[in-house]
Amino acid sequence: MSEPVSFQVFDISASALAAERTRLAVISQNIANAEVTKAANGQPYRRQRVMFQGVLAQEVARRGKGEGGVPAGGVRAIVGDAPGDFQRIKDPGHKDADKDGWVMKPNVNVIEEMVDMIDSSRTYEANLSALRTWKQMLSRTLEMNR
Repeated sequence: MSEPVSFQVFDISASALAAERTRLAVISQNIANAEVTKAANGQPYRRQRVMFQGVLAQEVARRGKGEGGVPAGGVRAIVGDAPGDFQRIKDPGHKDADKDGWVMKPNVNVIEEMVDMIDSSRTYEANLSALRTWKQMLSRTLEMNR
């Protein structure tokens, strides 16, 4: 037996909120590491990005509640390395400069990250607004039935 539509709406919006929260965390991590020239692997920090994957109802029905508890029709955030070359900057005095004075810097553009952060924040707010509207609609429907 499937969930009532009202609970599915809440589940779908909740999955979108969780995905945007993950996106904001990844953006914050990228900004924090924008100057890291040597990560644990010895390379400059590689920018991370979040991709959203839709979760289809049939897939969820086949596997139960889905990976990570993502509901039918929801969205899942997948974090991975962003493509792009490291920045190469001439800075002979830098501790990580090569013999010719070049330093490899992360492929993070802080301005792009800030724009992504604004977009993610607004998307998060829109999902909250949708949840509030749906909750109001349910409340009014219940009041009409009294």
